[in-house]
Amino acid sequence: METTAVGTRLVEVVVPVHNEQRALRESIARLHAYLATTFPYGFRITIADNASTDDTWGLATELARELPRVRAVHLDEKGRGRALRRVWSESEADVVSYMDVDLSTDLDAFLPLVAPLLSGHSDLAIGTRLARASRVERGPKREFISRSYNLLLRSVMGAGFSDAQCGFKAVRTEIAQALLPAVEDEQWFFDTELLLLAERHGLRIHEVPVDWVDDPDSRVDILRTALDDLRGLARVARKTLSGAARIPMPAQVRRAELPRGMARQLPRFAIVGVVSTLAYLALFTMSRQVVPAQAANAVALLVTAVANTAANRRFTFGVRGAGGALRDQVEGMIAFLVGLALTSGSLALLPDGVSHGVELVAVIAANAAATLVRFLLLRVWVFNPERRRNAR
Repeated sequence: METTAVGTRLVEVVVPVHNEQRALRESIARLHAYLATTFPYGFRITIADNASTDDTWGLATELARELPRVRAVHLDEKGRGRALRRVWSESEADVVSYMDVDLSTDLDAFLPLVAPLLSGHSDLAIGTRLARASRVERGPKREFISRSYNLLLRSVMGAGFSDAQCGFKAVRTEIAQALLPAVEDEQWFFDTELLLLAERHGLRIHEVPVDWVDDPDSRVDILRTALDDLRGLARVARKTLSGAARIPMPAQVRRAELPRGMARQLPRFAIVGVVSTLAYLALFTMSRQVVPAQAANAVALLVTAVANTAANRRFTFGVRGAGGALRDQVEGMIAFLVGLALTSGSLALLPDGVSHGVELVAVIAANAAATLVRFLLLRVWVFNPERRRNAR
């Protein structure tokens, strides 16, 4: 027996598909049965076919005829982001969501995902595979790539959410339709761009730990997707620094503001960080020709840490004059030691005989984490204006 919907609230579940004739019928039937028997709100399942060349579209239309509250939409071009944009922008539901067709995420997490949005407690909700309460089964390669990517988001872009790539998300419809015109990507980076834009505008992002099992038949091109994501991150960073990312939001949406002074400090710190990272990579590469990786890392990190502290002292935090410069450098060494521990640890975890390229990837990921720690230490301790006034 189907459950009775709570009031007239409607949740639209989009399942983007491309050449998924093998899994489509079983997955949609399972999803429909689960929602019809356990979900306390009204729902609609929309199969969004992205230019499939097999019998996916035929199966989708059959399922729409056979199952109540299932419909099918066809797009002539590929792209998960394109499919979500099409359905979400036209939806009249209270909440729009999506999940991958393989249903890798346990469906028991769906109600906790959308409930805070229907209650008005949150604006967006994401499933996270990186929480302690999550139970995840996937190979070490995907695990490393996923964690490195999300670490990069948190350290370089300042993201507060933990898992940008889990195919299990929901948004209040009015929020989605306000954000969509500013989201440029039509492929896999669509999720990340949407979340970064939402966070930039002070929207509330709710995270739900999920149980997740990797689909061994996944056909995602990991390398191409990673490169596209990096290009997308660079584009979003440019828009954010230029102020072009601002868009009008519904008046009732609660906004968040950066702590005092941070709006000026973050772009300057980012510029110093980019220059320091390039200098570090150059020094590491040159030193690596004559000394082991750990020694090359220590030398490169020490030289760039001293220069980085001096540049941030003057450029980011506006400290002038020689007074206290030595003390600032000594305290800045704490950040150096954190960076040294992270990068040395990442190198130590690598197996013997790996290529120089793999070493570079490892130290870049570790440096991204160290960059976040450095900014926090410099802001709240080394160059804290209240602390400096008390010292004087």
